[in-house]
Amino acid sequence: MFLVVGLGNPGLAYLYTRHNVGFMFADCLVRELGSPDFKAKGCALRSEKAIDGVKVIILKPQTFMNLSGRAVAEVVSFYKIQTSDVFVIHDDIDLSPCEVRIKFAGGHGGHNGLRDIDRCIGKNYWRIRIGVGRPPAKDLVADYVLSPFYNDELTRIVQTIHIIAGRFTELLLANDKAPIINDIMKAGEAK
Repeated sequence: MFLVVGLGNPGLAYLYTRHNVGFMFADCLVRELGSPDFKAKGCALRSEKAIDGVKVIILKPQTFMNLSGRAVAEVVSFYKIQTSDVFVIHDDIDLSPCEVRIKFAGGHGGHNGLRDIDRCIGKNYWRIRIGVGRPPAKDLVADYVLSPFYNDELTRIVQTIHIIAGRFTELLLANDKAPIINDIMKAGEAK
């Protein structure tokens, strides 16, 4: 069983903001896999689909970004999912727009959503970081990540998200994830 978590903030005001690339990915993945529409369950929206006999839960926490760990821990605990089978997709201001990095475990890098997930389930899960760029000054970060993408940025981000979603089943089910990870990261760099 796999848990795929797209991080973001609930509500129309945050729909196409930089902080919501995880939600955008989750929506895209549901369409890509032909999964059922999201349904509210616990403190998240969930969609479930079996892929080659393996259950995949796609999750959009509704607790707001800084409390994402609660929703993730609820599902991990209930289904007894190994944290090594958890994939969290999120924005990253330390990466150029559309740049993609995928790694297992590590630190939160100042991302409050990851910080809360680390607190709730530990650090041993997959992180898929989608670059959104950095504002010109550190004190502008909060406003920057909560602001919408410019139209040209949004188009490029959506293309990047589609690339990742298109290869995601392969990534989940592969024993050797390295070649797929490299392909996805190169595709993000080409945007």
